[in-house]
Amino acid sequence: MADCKSVVTPSFELLELRFKALSDKKRLHLIHLLSTWGQTCVCDLVDEMEMPQSKLSYHLKILMNADLLHKETKGTWSYYSVNEGVMDHLLSEELCCVLKPSKK
Repeated sequence: MADCKSVVTPSFELLELRFKALSDKKRLHLIHLLSTWGQTCVCDLVDEMEMPQSKLSYHLKILMNADLLHKETKGTWSYYSVNEGVMDHLLSEELCCVLKPSKK
């Protein structure tokens, strides 16, 4: 269990940006796919998500702006993967200390 007294207060604006990025079922599906598959070409995501690349790019950009994804370009294709460090922090006990601090 995290010691909530030692947790630094995070940027609430950054948390808001990240949670807003995750508040869409298509983006949650993308995060799920990338967490399961690892680094994936956008061309494979277009097929799996059954949406045009322009719409997919819109959702990927929102996740990228929230620093939830990494992007690597190889030739003409972009490959995406989950930013594990940021995701681990969002799902950590530290966040519990922010959202549900002890009442001592």
